[in-house]
Amino acid sequence: MRFLKVNLTPARFLVVLFALMIIIGSLLLSLPFATVTGKISFVDALFTSTSAVCVTGLTVKDTGTFYTVFGQLVIMFLVLGGAVGFMTIATLIFVVMGKTITLKERLVIREALNTDSIQGLIHLILAIVRMAVLAILLGSLLLCIRFLPLFGWRKGLLFSFFHAISAFGNCGLDLFGNFQSLTFYASDYLVSGTIFALFVFGGLGFTVILDIFQKKKVAKYALDSKMVLVATVFLSIVAALLIFCLESNNMATLGGLPLGNKIFRAFFTAATARTAGFNVVPTGFLRPGTLFFILILMFIGASPASTGGGIKTTTFILVLGTVKALLTGSDEVVFGGKRIPSSLILKALVITVISISLIFVVIFMLTLMEKQPFLELTFAVFSAFGAVGLSTGIAPYFSTAGKVLLIITMYVGRIGPLTLLYALTRRHKPSGIRYPEEKIIIG
Repeated sequence: MRFLKVNLTPARFLVVLFALMIIIGSLLLSLPFATVTGKISFVDALFTSTSAVCVTGLTVKDTGTFYTVFGQLVIMFLVLGGAVGFMTIATLIFVVMGKTITLKERLVIREALNTDSIQGLIHLILAIVRMAVLAILLGSLLLCIRFLPLFGWRKGLLFSFFHAISAFGNCGLDLFGNFQSLTFYASDYLVSGTIFALFVFGGLGFTVILDIFQKKKVAKYALDSKMVLVATVFLSIVAALLIFCLESNNMATLGGLPLGNKIFRAFFTAATARTAGFNVVPTGFLRPGTLFFILILMFIGASPASTGGGIKTTTFILVLGTVKALLTGSDEVVFGGKRIPSSLILKALVITVISISLIFVVIFMLTLMEKQPFLELTFAVFSAFGAVGLSTGIAPYFSTAGKVLLIITMYVGRIGPLTLLYALTRRHKPSGIRYPEEKIIIG
């Protein structure tokens, strides 16, 4: 990591790093032996690479039938690098080699993991690697039980590791072919249940998982861990109930299924909508009300320091807490008896406003470029920004300009709009001057 000696801020380095990973992946996928046909446009290769590195899961080419084993392995390692993080992998290598991690390198790691402190970062990195390896190996072993007898040991191992990595990374790319995702295995609880457990685990956030393992009692959990767990349980239950009610009579999705399988698919859809991208019901046949509700879930996303995207659950809770404080006449946002610093509240509001602004701009531009139904087009944009990957099937039919817009949306959604702004702007030091205050009429 001695290349960090270049004069880049942590935010700028992170932005450049992700871009380099995407470009390298695009070049590898452009090689003749990466695809079955031997050729692919650079924009489609760039789209696939971006989707993999940003663990989005949107695709314009069917991963299971269009790419060769080499191409599929490239995508798998891009997903792994995007999920765990290049800085995590590089740090592990340097630790094994006995190299010293400098302050600047620690700052970049902190930016990548979205944490506030540089203390204990190396221990956190090692814990993340152990967690990732354990989860992926366990998931792969469970999937091998099904895939080895079906496909033989070579293809079975590839299927097992690919889907375990994709699920843990909350990516949603699959090798089942014909853009069918898990719909064929929706009633196979060994396959769909394993993938469900992996993406929920990966979406909780590394710091939250460590907190749970290190502290046996809920009362001792950090405040952000409690907020993440409460938000995850609440959103999962409410979303599952709503999806169940909306789709129970839809014969193209949940209608006609046994009650137990209906409940499982409703919970799976509720959880995958917040960032995973795998689907056990055909997304294109969901009712408009269900699609609209899933937009909200995709925008919220997973949790901080996780493999997922979106504005994050804690950001969403802070925004709600700010609204509640205003309505109740309080000048403080309080959770669990703890006051939240105003700087964090401002950050949450800025992230939300920038994210909504970006999404609206992209939607507006796509409506001018693409002849697609408005709701489905909006769904694709939210899915790209939230690193979800759920699709109604229109992405392959986008124009080149439309695909480029989605690429940019996936990239910004993964690195975070605030990180991108920090990278593009120069941070000004406080001047020490405070201007006089004056109230204005709002609302």
